[in-house]
Amino acid sequence: MKLSDGFDARRLRPKGQSNWRFRIGATIAALLAMLGVLMALAGGASLLGHAPAMGELNTNKAGAAVILVIGLLVLYIGVWLWRRCRRRSRQSQELNMAPHLMKKHD
Repeated sequence: MKLSDGFDARRLRPKGQSNWRFRIGATIAALLAMLGVLMALAGGASLLGHAPAMGELNTNKAGAAVILVIGLLVLYIGVWLWRRCRRRSRQSQELNMAPHLMKKHD
């Protein structure tokens, strides 16, 4: 099959910006998720009656429950942010083709 003279396959992929901000965002999100796991484990351990892992904050059941809930919330936010950063960093690698040239998926 003969290629036309003006065809350049490199034009289909955009140059785009470097995705350092997505990498930094994914790193911060992973750290948030780790912090959430650690907080949830500390709160759960304190609720189960083990030694307080966070000092005076975990000596009572209400403080331990608050630490557990905050840890789970931070974990959720970290995972959500990490997935969002990964999706946005992969999005720039798609082909630049007109929508009418794509396959129809019903």
